Amino acid sequence: MSGVPSSQDIRSDYMLLLITQLRNQNPLEPMDNNEMAMQLAQLSQLEQIENMSSTFRKVLQSQQHAQAVALIGKTISFFPKDSTALRTGTVDSVKIADGGVVLNVGPAAVDLSEIQEIKD
Repeated sequence: MSGVPSSQDIRSDYMLLLITQLRNQNPLEPMDNNEMAMQLAQLSQLEQIENMSSTFRKVLQSQQHAQAVALIGKTISFFPKDSTALRTGTVDSVKIADGGVVLNVGPAAVDLSEIQEIKD
């Protein structure tokens, strides 16, 4: 997600802009307090949404990890990313790589989304 500013970056930029505006405003026509309060409230909502999104990502990863661990010792059928042939193997172990859960099936690293069938 590089290149996408976080809510903290946006808040920091907004505060710098606000300070600049306050320093250079016309004393006879000051900034509207209501507009400023609304913008700060919107920034606060953005931060809360970003925090919830981060929490949901962690919960999802935790659930995926638990599901993957339950597959250890089971036989799965899967389509590897580099092949169109269905392969079958036993899940040896589970690891977290690049923020996702990966199953080790022999020499293959299998993403949960590649699984087609699970057997006991």
